Amino acid sequence: MQDLRISLVQGDTRWHDPAGNRAHYGALLAPLAGQTDLVILPETFTSGFSNDAIDKAEGMDGPTVAWIREQAVRLGAAVTGSVQLRVGEGVYNRLLWATPDGELQYYDKRHLFRYGGEHERYAAGRQRLSVEWKGWRINPQVCYDLRFPVFCRNRYNVERADQLDFDLQIFVANWPSARAYAWRTLLRARAIENLCYVAAVNRIGVDGNELHYAGDSAVIDFLGQPQVEVREREQVVTTAISAAALAAHRARFPAMLDADSFSLQERS
Repeated sequence: MQDLRISLVQGDTRWHDPAGNRAHYGALLAPLAGQTDLVILPETFTSGFSNDAIDKAEGMDGPTVAWIREQAVRLGAAVTGSVQLRVGEGVYNRLLWATPDGELQYYDKRHLFRYGGEHERYAAGRQRLSVEWKGWRINPQVCYDLRFPVFCRNRYNVERADQLDFDLQIFVANWPSARAYAWRTLLRARAIENLCYVAAVNRIGVDGNELHYAGDSAVIDFLGQPQVEVREREQVVTTAISAAALAAHRARFPAMLDADSFSLQERS
């Protein structure tokens, strides 16, 4: 593992405007070419968090999947964010993970936001995803997943022999400012308990449901300290996380060796 450059893209997503959002976020990403290793966009970055967007959901052969793959190639970096995508009879809040070599992986949001009615219209994912990038093991998740520490848990000697499952956990979100304290607190909790870095991107602005978003995108270290934190304005910030510092912390404070064993079960 070498140090990893992470770019947080905290944008004001246009409401129900996929083409406009691709153009807008494309302009924000353009200066990052050759300057970063990982670019993180917000949740539902082509539409905003809307149950009504389901009617115009694209397929995996649509323009947004093609766009994110093109961005990865052009930037020479992994690019990730979530969009509504139709697969068969269902529509998923699907996080896409694209890399410059043309590979595309995805994670379907497991925990659908009941308070906002997401569970009534969208299909839920079942399996969490771990990806390898630049020597780092990364676990990407989506918004409401942040509230469920069992699903987020970094287990030892399960996915990797004598190692934790992942080194970096990612959250992409549309997390309203009314619950900003929970957002900031839970990000720190996940980093501390999982002995990992956390990188999280939330949108800003006011959406079509009149919900306000304050951003608070951040990179949090394994001690729960913010390495960078973005306040309420549209901004792209790049920071590097240290592989050596992470390894030293885990060697010095090996709490994973005392953790309880468990396995994830399918929900009924």
